[in-house]
Amino acid sequence: MSDLASAMPGADAQGLVTIREAGLVGMVTFRGDLSAAATKKAVKSATGCDMPERRGVVTAGDNGVAWMSPDELLVICPHDLAERVAADLSEAMGEAHNLALNVSDVRAVFEVTGPAWRDVLAKVTPADLSRDVFGPGEMRRTRMAQVAAAVWMTGDDTVRVICFRSVARYMFDLLALSAQEGGAVGYH
Repeated sequence: MSDLASAMPGADAQGLVTIREAGLVGMVTFRGDLSAAATKKAVKSATGCDMPERRGVVTAGDNGVAWMSPDELLVICPHDLAERVAADLSEAMGEAHNLALNVSDVRAVFEVTGPAWRDVLAKVTPADLSRDVFGPGEMRRTRMAQVAAAVWMTGDDTVRVICFRSVARYMFDLLALSAQEGGAVGYH
């Protein structure tokens, strides 16, 4: 078995914001009927989290549950527990139609910190991330330049950018270029 390693261990860039690779993060894609009582009970049992509202993220300790679409959640947990969380979700769902899949090792996560993060992301995504439509505890699926991504606002001055591991270098370089000093666009 190979040693576990995140996509870009130690990656760090400074500029208008600080960009860091977040390390190993557990992620489970869950698909099912999100309005069903059995689904809500299974999610709560496996994660300790209630069902999030549309575009929301609910957290409990080290776990989080993010709404991704009308029938999809992204469960965030410690990396070493992701396989167990996926199995617990599947078991709790019983015969109900669902999919719970550990996708931790096919994703990369970058943390973007600093008050100018909206300026940095505004240059690379068409998503409206203005203060009046995007706040802490929310998740948006979007594109950043040429790749699919999700943006999770974890605090007033911090967002996490989630992308496929295969494009981690591209994403890091894109964010670092967008964050270069002198590149503020006055969005924030």
